[in-house]
Amino acid sequence: MERTNAAADAAGENKTAITAKRPWAPFLGEIPLSLDYFEGTMYEMVSRTAAEGPEDIAFDFMGRRTTYKKMLVNIDRCCSALASIGIVPGDRVTIALPNCPQAIYMLYAVNKLGAVANMVHPLSAEKEIQFYLNASHSKAAVTLDRFLSKFEAVRSFTDLRHLIVARISDELDPLKKAGYALTAGRKDPVIPKDGSVISWKDFIKRGAAAGGAADDGAADVRRGPDDPAVILYSGGTTGTTKGIVLTNKNFNALSDQVRAANPMFRRKDRMLAAMPLFHGFGLGVCIHTMLTQGGECVLVPRFTPKSYGMLITKRRCNFIAGVPTLYEALLREPGMKGSDMSALKGVFSGGDSLSVELKKKLDRFLQEHGSSVTVREGYGTTETVTACCLTPPHIYKEGSIGLPFPDTYIKIVKPGTDIELDYGEEGEILLAGPTVMKEYMDDPSETAETLRRHADGLIWVYTGDLGTMDEQGFIYFRGRAKRMIVTSGYNVYPGQLENILDAHPLVQMSCVIGVPDPIKIQKVKAFVKLKAGIGPDNETKQKIMDYCRLNIARYAMPYDIEFRDDMPKTLVGKVAYRILEEEELAKTSGDSGDAGKDGSR
Repeated sequence: MERTNAAADAAGENKTAITAKRPWAPFLGEIPLSLDYFEGTMYEMVSRTAAEGPEDIAFDFMGRRTTYKKMLVNIDRCCSALASIGIVPGDRVTIALPNCPQAIYMLYAVNKLGAVANMVHPLSAEKEIQFYLNASHSKAAVTLDRFLSKFEAVRSFTDLRHLIVARISDELDPLKKAGYALTAGRKDPVIPKDGSVISWKDFIKRGAAAGGAADDGAADVRRGPDDPAVILYSGGTTGTTKGIVLTNKNFNALSDQVRAANPMFRRKDRMLAAMPLFHGFGLGVCIHTMLTQGGECVLVPRFTPKSYGMLITKRRCNFIAGVPTLYEALLREPGMKGSDMSALKGVFSGGDSLSVELKKKLDRFLQEHGSSVTVREGYGTTETVTACCLTPPHIYKEGSIGLPFPDTYIKIVKPGTDIELDYGEEGEILLAGPTVMKEYMDDPSETAETLRRHADGLIWVYTGDLGTMDEQGFIYFRGRAKRMIVTSGYNVYPGQLENILDAHPLVQMSCVIGVPDPIKIQKVKAFVKLKAGIGPDNETKQKIMDYCRLNIARYAMPYDIEFRDDMPKTLVGKVAYRILEEEELAKTSGDSGDAGKDGSR
C-alpha cells in the first residue's frame, strides 16, 4: 500500500504528483505539502531576518528588550572573541546555560565561525558534564557562575582549554541589576583570575576590541546546509546517552515547517521561550524558528508556574509551548485567576502524551480566560530535532498527535523491519524528512541501526515508539517500545541510572522504575540490593543518595531508594522491573488486582 509517496520521491516526480499520494493532504487546509528551504547556515538565516527588521525586538529578557540589530552586534563580537582564543571551524564549544541572552549570542557565534554548539543541561551533575565535554572533545565551554564549581571539578579530566563564565546580572537593566545584587546576586561565586577562565564581560570586550565581524575572518568561512551545527543529547533508541549531530539544514527546515504549519503567525508575534535550549523544542522552535521568522522570544531562564503565567499575560504572548506537567501546574496556579489570555494564537503540548482529560481541562481553561484557541499536540524525536507532527489548527481527533509537517513522512511498520502495516495496526513509528539527523556522534553502529535507507530511497528514523495511522493519515502514539521514564517532560533512561548505582561500592544490584505521579506524570524510584554485610539503614541510604546527586542530573534523581533482600527475576534471570512497577501501581491505586492487569499490558 502506498501511504508515504516515498517511491515518488525516489523517482524524482514533480511535487504535484508526489503530494497527490498523501492521505492527509485534504485535511491540511492552508498548510502546504512541500516547501523550498533556505540553503545556508543557522547564522545566515537569522542574519537575513535581522536585515529585514533591524529595529524589531528579537528577545525580551526579564524586561530588557534587545533588537535584532543589537543581537547581531553581540553575536559578531562573540564570534570574534571565540576566534581570538583559537576556536576554528569544526571545533566543538559546550553551551551549558539557561534561556538567557548569552546562550543566544554564543549559539549563533559558534555557528558563524563554523564550529559546532554542544548543548548541555546546566543542572547536569559533575560526572555528566565530564562525559559531555569528553564525548564532544570540546575546546571551550560557557556556563553561569553558579555552575562554575562543577566545571572546575572535572576540568583536569578533559581537554577543555577555555571556560567562559557568565552572570545573569550581565544582561539586566541597571535597576534590576542593583536589585539582583542585593538579593540572589549575593550568592554568586567569585570568578577566579585565571588565564583560562574568562568572565563574559571580558570575553565580549575582547571581541569588540578585535573589531567584531570585520577582522576575525569568520565571514570567509564556507559552511553549508549539510554541515554539523548542533549536538543535542538523548538516550537514542537503546537508552544509552548519545550525542545527536544535527545540521544547519535540520534547524532551518524545521523553522520553515513550523512557520508553514502555523499560518496564523505574523512578524513580531511573541513566543514564551520557557522550554530549555538544550532541548530540541526549546532550541529549534522557541528560539531558532522565532528568530528566523521575525518573531520575539520572551526568555524564561527559570520556570515557575507563577512566573510562566505572569509572562503569558504581561507580555501578551501569542504562542506558548510546554509539557503536560507544565500545563498541570498552570491550571493550579492561583495567580491565573481572572488573567487575560486573549492574545494567544497557538498553545502546543509535547514531550509526553497529553491525556484526553487534561486537554479538555486546558481547553476549558483557555476559553474561560478569553482565548479562542485549543491545545495542539505534537510528536517528534531529538533525532529529527523535535516536533515533526502536529495536530492541524482546524481539526482535532481524540487521541491523535496530528499530521506530518511539510516534506515529512511517517509510516508504521512491524517493529525493527521495513514491513509496512495496514491502517489501524499498531507498529513502530518511522520518520523521514529534511530534519533527520546527520548521525550519532562517533557511533556508526548505532547510527546504522537507527537510520536505514529503504527501497523507496528515503532514510528512515526507527524511533522505537509504537503507534498507528488511520486512513486519513492521522497518527496515534501508543507507547514506547524501549524502556524509558518521562518525568516532567524529560526522558530518563533506567539503564543509565542503574549503571551509576551499580558502580557504588555498597550496591550489589539495582533497578530503576517510573512511579505514577499527578504532577510529574512519573517520578523516579530506585530499588537496591546491597552487598553482603551492608546494613539497609538511613545512613547507607544517605550515602547512596549523596553519590547520586554527584552523578545524576537533578531532574533524573530518584525521589526514594528502597532496599530489597533480592530482586524479582524473569524466567531468563533478568530483573523483572515490570513486577516492581506493578507493585508501585498497586500502592498508588489501592487495588493490586487492577494494577496487575494494567502492568501486564
